[in-house]
Amino acid sequence: MCKPFIRNHQYNVIKKQVGILQNALRTIVDPKVLESVRYGTESKIVELFPDVPDIQKQMLERFSSLETVEDFQKYLREFEPYLVEFPQVTAKQIQKLFPKNKKLKIPDLSVIDNRYVTYLSWVDISTNKLFMVYHLNGHFIGIEGKYTPTNKKSFCFLCNRCEELALFSAISQKRPANSSPDYYKAVGNYLCVNSHECNKNISDITSLEKFIETVIR
Repeated sequence: MCKPFIRNHQYNVIKKQVGILQNALRTIVDPKVLESVRYGTESKIVELFPDVPDIQKQMLERFSSLETVEDFQKYLREFEPYLVEFPQVTAKQIQKLFPKNKKLKIPDLSVIDNRYVTYLSWVDISTNKLFMVYHLNGHFIGIEGKYTPTNKKSFCFLCNRCEELALFSAISQKRPANSSPDYYKAVGNYLCVNSHECNKNISDITSLEKFIETVIR
């Protein structure tokens, strides 16, 4: 058995391409057009893993032979043992990430399926704060900021899906030289109200890591 090699956001890309090809098989009659869609979707999956061993590449390339709903479901299920879990983090470790929050309310970590997590986040309604935990370069990073629901739908900066959003505004930890004691810089972006759904949809971590780097550096 291969070791896990598929991260959550990559698995979401695979699911998206499965959906595109399934829809094409239902709606496209022209075999040349269908073959083009099949080639394009398979290429996007294989391109996610340019350096995987041949045995893993062969698993991914089976996508080209899928035809039925059962085929696609089996294809996705077979990847589940190969999902890279979000690293186990304890309540004590999370508390250390947010040392100024002595009464930090931490979610029940035991009910979270870490296979389908790109980032952890939760909201403390009593303080209108959102807390985010991400694993970057071998370390856990904690980001906290003001959480303001918009009651509107638009595109989340993390998953790029049209969802109900909230404004997440964090204070940058970087200070210019010779800045006054009162200086601060807020870094804000609109993200999904429902982080569980966001984790199911996120397919690229570039924006997430750029946001975190902007806050912590």
